[in-house]
Amino acid sequence: MASKVTLLFSILFILCFQSFAKKIIVAQDGTGDYVSIQEAIDAVVSSSKMQTIFIKNGTYKEKLLIDSTKHHLRLLGESTKGVIVTYSQSRDYWRCENDDDFGAATINVLGHDLIFENLTVLNTYGFDVEGSVSIDCLNESGKANSAKKNYLPREKGEPIGQKIVRKDGHQFSFRSLNGATRIKFLSCVFRSGGGDTVSPWDVGGGMFYFNDCIIEGHVDLYCPRGNALIENSLIICHNMTAGIWHDGSGNESDKSVLINCRFEGDPGFKLGRYHKEAQMYLINCSFSEEMADAEIYQSTKTELKWGHRIYYKNCHKDQGDYAWHQDNTDLTEKDFKFKKIFGKKW
Repeated sequence: MASKVTLLFSILFILCFQSFAKKIIVAQDGTGDYVSIQEAIDAVVSSSKMQTIFIKNGTYKEKLLIDSTKHHLRLLGESTKGVIVTYSQSRDYWRCENDDDFGAATINVLGHDLIFENLTVLNTYGFDVEGSVSIDCLNESGKANSAKKNYLPREKGEPIGQKIVRKDGHQFSFRSLNGATRIKFLSCVFRSGGGDTVSPWDVGGGMFYFNDCIIEGHVDLYCPRGNALIENSLIICHNMTAGIWHDGSGNESDKSVLINCRFEGDPGFKLGRYHKEAQMYLINCSFSEEMADAEIYQSTKTELKWGHRIYYKNCHKDQGDYAWHQDNTDLTEKDFKFKKIFGKKW
């Protein structure tokens, strides 16, 4: 009997040791396995079991690339305020030299089944520069959209062969592309000096979950494609065009759900917009006095087959509500639990 107990404890010890051994530690002072986060990511051999990279407090001045071979990976910071990942990157600069957006952000993702927790992620380009500049851009500027490639949008008065890089242009703190799905963000802060701060994009199968996060930026600063749920979070908009955006054109049921979220921003900021098929639910949300009297709107004249699908429940503005965000759905918070939105696919 004693030998069986000893054997059992030995097995448990080995399992615990193996579980502990899978945790990779990043520390700038050299006390961990790696001094940079990217080195740790590159060292991971992905498996079907979640592996953790534990990041000790520090300011990590690096761009992170998580390619399609990396999955079931958790980046866990020691504390949200203490772990800062920062990089200065304009999308326009990047795309004038590269064919796609993988690399245009502070955190760039092609992998799936990922967790980001207790991190502050900054794209500082808009904070670092004084104003707009014009650069040579022969591979992008002046070209129309094609089926093979998404070219950069044109600025008014932009000469052929040149790209006007705005101080508040596209600046991703987080950017994911097709195939990157089942991604969680817990107690994270994302800030940029431009638009599209948090851009989780996979219109065919994107599934994204946020809880207890802060997202701050300019136009379309939170712009998921596919299915997304964000709860208990703060969204801060420094732009008069729109704060949130959604593309749900992959499936009629795809939706962006915002529950118990707070919206703040510069005086006159607009809540949101869309120009593709979209479906947004705002449940138990609050708006600061600075928000404009402007409902979430379609920004193009394109006829959408599923129509205007913007829903509010129990949403209120400081110092008095606007008529357009009055209740227009019977659905409540309990109808948007994690499993109800993502189902068995997650």
